[in-house]
Amino acid sequence: MLAKRIIPCLDVKEGRNVRGVRFSADKDAGDPVELAARYDREGADELVFYDITASSDGRAIVMDLVREVSEKVFIPLTVGGGIRTFDDMRQILKGGADKVSVNSAAVTNPDIIRQGAESFGSQCIVGAVDVLRRPVADGEDPAWEVYINGGRKATGLDAVEWVRELVDRGAGELVLNSIDADGTKDGYDLALNHTVAAVVDVPIVASGGCGSAEHVYQVLTEGMASAALAASIFHYEEYSIPQVKRYLKDRGVPVREYEHDGGEWRST
Repeated sequence: MLAKRIIPCLDVKEGRNVRGVRFSADKDAGDPVELAARYDREGADELVFYDITASSDGRAIVMDLVREVSEKVFIPLTVGGGIRTFDDMRQILKGGADKVSVNSAAVTNPDIIRQGAESFGSQCIVGAVDVLRRPVADGEDPAWEVYINGGRKATGLDAVEWVRELVDRGAGELVLNSIDADGTKDGYDLALNHTVAAVVDVPIVASGGCGSAEHVYQVLTEGMASAALAASIFHYEEYSIPQVKRYLKDRGVPVREYEHDGGEWRST
């Protein structure tokens, strides 16, 4: 069985890492470069960097900060926010990212996914999807609607149909951001992750709602996610990455463990 991944997330606004509830992003959570270096030291499997207001502001991503972060880490780095064109993708990958995360632009220009996958490989193209639960009648299966521009604009798209299209166009990984759960620390949307994992054959990264190691365990098992994205529990040092990995390993979940030796991580 493939090892499950633990991925800290940096939500960057005006040069600072921020947190909030349901995409509010109103609480300072530290310096993104310093946090990136700490997560690299702790043995994170990957790191995600989102410029969370680039799309809604209609501007380019802050490439200087992306480069600073990329210079501090030796783990795969995914970067998203403000990606509107194929050239934006190319610039981000040249700037030190290993993957690009495309969200709003995939809705407004779906062909950008195909262009990126054909040029850089599907392994570099992450389809990020921000969703809100739709009201359903008692007894009906849950449903979710896709939102763009940092969760500010409804699209009318059904989330399950949309993720299928993203994968068909070439996305090699999906990040499922639950707006309902974001920042609540009440747990991931297990139904969302399980539903999507059952209909696509690419890795699913769960995002939104992590408040404990148990929540990570739940989404990697019951939720069928390949990886768990988390922010506050790591930023505010409620848990360390080794603590979460130890919790998972003790419960039979395969994870990568590392030893830090002279500035390098070695798998154990």
